[in-house]
Amino acid sequence: MLKLWRWYQRCLTVHPVKTQVISSGFLWGFGDVTAQYITHSTAKPRLLRLTETNKDADADAEFKVNWKRVAITSMFGFGFVGPVGHFWYEGLDKFIKLKLRYVPKSTRFVAAKVAMDGLIFGPIDLLVFFTYMGFATGKNTAEVKEGLKRDFLPALALEGGAWPLLQIANFRYVPVQYQLLYVNIFCLVDSAFLSWVEQQKDAAWKQWFTSSFQPLKERDGQGGV
Repeated sequence: MLKLWRWYQRCLTVHPVKTQVISSGFLWGFGDVTAQYITHSTAKPRLLRLTETNKDADADAEFKVNWKRVAITSMFGFGFVGPVGHFWYEGLDKFIKLKLRYVPKSTRFVAAKVAMDGLIFGPIDLLVFFTYMGFATGKNTAEVKEGLKRDFLPALALEGGAWPLLQIANFRYVPVQYQLLYVNIFCLVDSAFLSWVEQQKDAAWKQWFTSSFQPLKERDGQGGV
């Protein structure tokens, strides 16, 4: 493991962008496999009940990786998270140091980073992810918009409770040269979470989120139908 860590350090020093792109792609792909397994595990009791009355459904009870979906999700890591994330965190650090002139590691420095990351990069990341996944899986524009309405707010609300805490530790204690690695490691969990959210379709908990944030007039209009 020590040799692997040193090798990664050398790659990050010599080829920072390329290293982040490749590592992000693999981590997001692995995260999607994890999400598929979690989704299958939660549905397994229902599938097992089906096998009791339908022998043909026995094959559905076995976990099979959807490699096409893994490839699509990996491309999001390769094409967006890796390169955009690299320049975002590098640029964010320079902006707060040089433009805002906050002392590195200070409370104001960390708070500014966390706020800008959560208010700017977080929503953009979610918007790009769900839009890309929609078109990449063959959905049309109307279906992609419907998917965004269904998935964006629940994901933003749930991620908004976790990422700020992780980023406080990142921006306060992790050296700048390793902050991207820190984020990439947690992107493994994040990719699994986002893939799981996207695979949940019209789950009841997502409907609760979207209805809670729905404009009052729109809800009244639906109630009168």
